[in-house]
Amino acid sequence: MSSTLDANVLVYATDETSDRHPRARTLLDHVATSPAITYLFWPVLLAYVRIITHPTILELPLSPEAAIANIDDLVQRPQIIVVGEGDRFWETFQRLARTVAPRGNLVPDAHLVTLMTENGLSTIWTGDRDFRKFSGITVKDPFDERYSARFD
Repeated sequence: MSSTLDANVLVYATDETSDRHPRARTLLDHVATSPAITYLFWPVLLAYVRIITHPTILELPLSPEAAIANIDDLVQRPQIIVVGEGDRFWETFQRLARTVAPRGNLVPDAHLVTLMTENGLSTIWTGDRDFRKFSGITVKDPFDERYSARFD
């Protein structure tokens, strides 16, 4: 079954100063080497570049070139499918918004769940608990002890 990753997993996989780094790195290494298909969405990849290069968010931010190279390495893998908004995006977002009423920080999460829905995905790996507000998806937290040994 295909899944996707949230930006926080990518950020923590890179940020060696974080206590979440080892688990995020293990998950990302699994995604990068497993034959299982993983979908990545442009808003997630660009959020990674925004956060990982920000000098006031991270103690050791990456250069834009290094962040882009990390994304390039990942998206070049044959089992990684990168997609953005399709023709049904706005209609799907509106339907989702009627049930969740996203505002503020929940808007980017609703954006990602809409992309998941549009692409037939139901599983996201994230440490962001707000995703649990959306019905029809499975949230797997790689920083939860239950997932420390396996990422399936």
